[in-house]
Amino acid sequence: MLKFTPILLILLYAAAMWFFSAWRLKAELNEKSTPLRHPRLLPMLERLGRAMDLPGVQAHVYEVGHVNGLAAPDGRIFLTRGFLDRLDQGDVTEAELASVIAHELGHVAHGHTRRRMVDFAGQNVVRMVLAGVLGRFLPGIGVWIANIAASAIAARLSRQDEFEADAFASALMVKAGFGTEPQKSLFRKLDRLAGAGGSGAPAWLMSHPPAQARIAAIERLEARWAAT
Repeated sequence: MLKFTPILLILLYAAAMWFFSAWRLKAELNEKSTPLRHPRLLPMLERLGRAMDLPGVQAHVYEVGHVNGLAAPDGRIFLTRGFLDRLDQGDVTEAELASVIAHELGHVAHGHTRRRMVDFAGQNVVRMVLAGVLGRFLPGIGVWIANIAASAIAARLSRQDEFEADAFASALMVKAGFGTEPQKSLFRKLDRLAGAGGSGAPAWLMSHPPAQARIAAIERLEARWAAT
């Protein structure tokens, strides 16, 4: 029984990390968010809701300055204050922000957010196990290799989730009468809006696919829909 103790301790650590991360995220969102009541976006929420046979989509404003959208583990959808500021400045349109909300709804529909919390805990387990094993054979660099491997696995899973959420958003935007052009136009300007140009990170370590790859995936969907 004692030989399984390290494994049990790692699993308990992963579970504790999952619950702590979920609790911390929920507490921060509760503290720093307000219901989305922007008059230019309320019609967009109603259109998305009707497309899903719902009274309307409920969304919240996450009061931080950077440009982003977020789907919480409890199913709530958030746009950051930075995104709304960009709307008021004329840098993005209502339909483009509707595509962000549709994308986050895709994460909720596919269960990505909860799964990412599990993946986060699992990533730490993988990192700890690999570091212990590789550290015996490659002293000094074993931990570094373990970190690279765990991060690469997490990034690949995250990119897959982004493509799935994009596909959901495309279908929803078409059904709501927006089409996919707002989604694609936002991708073309997203790096500039977020200040993310030139990060230098290898593509296989990036948690989000490149914008051009996401646009190409949407256009493949459009071609498939046109052929049916």
